[in-house]
Amino acid sequence: MNKRLLIAQGGGPTAVINQTLVGAVFEAQRQGFSEIYGARHGVRGIIDRQFIDLGRETPTRLERVAYTPSSALGSTRDKPDAAYCARILEVLKEKQIDHFFYIGGNDSADTVRLVSEAAEQSGYPLCALHLPKTVDNDLVGNDHTPGYASAARYITQTLMGADLDNRALPGVYLAVIMGRHAGFLTGAAAMARHYPDDGPHLLYLPERTFDMDRFLADVDQIYTRLGRCVVALSEGIHDASGEPIVTRLIQAEKDAHGNVQLSGTGALADLLSTTLREKLGLKRVRGDTLGYPQRSFFGCYSQVDAQEAREVGEYAVQCAMAGQRAQSIALQRVGDYAVSYTLIPLTTVAAQTRVVADDWITAAGNDVTPAFCHWLRPLLGSELPVPGHIV
Repeated sequence: MNKRLLIAQGGGPTAVINQTLVGAVFEAQRQGFSEIYGARHGVRGIIDRQFIDLGRETPTRLERVAYTPSSALGSTRDKPDAAYCARILEVLKEKQIDHFFYIGGNDSADTVRLVSEAAEQSGYPLCALHLPKTVDNDLVGNDHTPGYASAARYITQTLMGADLDNRALPGVYLAVIMGRHAGFLTGAAAMARHYPDDGPHLLYLPERTFDMDRFLADVDQIYTRLGRCVVALSEGIHDASGEPIVTRLIQAEKDAHGNVQLSGTGALADLLSTTLREKLGLKRVRGDTLGYPQRSFFGCYSQVDAQEAREVGEYAVQCAMAGQRAQSIALQRVGDYAVSYTLIPLTTVAAQTRVVADDWITAAGNDVTPAFCHWLRPLLGSELPVPGHIV
């Protein structure tokens, strides 16, 4: 019996999303799928009928792609509604695709849900599965998500370097990190510390209200004690009303999902840097918005993340062969440390957001707890570099 698989990638790229793609392709070939296609630029490529015959790619090329960051098939920010998904289904029927894998975040899970419902209503035998990825680590039902650990490792090593720079030329340094509602990436900056006075000295996550006066007092205290201060902040930090701090400075644009675009400029870093200079009288204040390199930096990734991302693709094919459909794959932690893969309902993931647990954030709200670091450490893979200091 012929089995035809179509794979697409959606949302923001990651360092290991292609591992999932390649894992699915190789496992589908082992399982005897007759045709394996990729859609250019996510679901938009399905609508536009832009397909690639992945079965014709050589193993060597696919392996090279697997270790290349970003989405090899291209991605999209389209947020399909029921009508859009009905069009997707029509193309799948036209091409006689009976298996559809969508690699993406919570919105991608919702797309799989809508396509699956349309297929069921029309009586079309479609196996549609959601394969998780996101650097934000905000998928409900998962201990962690492929893509997060590599981005976390990049942030850890970036903050190590920023702290060494700040130690050499003391002042205040601000790093604005991705994370609209979830502060997992900002929390990863805590792993940069090896010595008691290492930065980042302060971390601000979107799970807590950002109070400007408290922020100024925190920085002033650290600067008075150390003569310098390194701060990591989530792009999504907000005031008591829930309004993003960055909107105090600019009229931010919104994307197709209705989200305020937080990372398009360095506005938040500029706003906070200016405030520190004016309110505390500090002269040397620098701020960076880490931006896209967090997602697709070439050469810095977690081996654990890469392996697990590959296994997600393999597991998806195995689930399909077992007759599973309309599910999302989830990663669960076993002991300290192993991982297992399971299936959870699409509604558990779709359009939902996981945030950093309360007991992983300090009472003062300006750091993460040791429990968070203990959870994160095995995900980062090989040993982190340790800086040397002349005492």
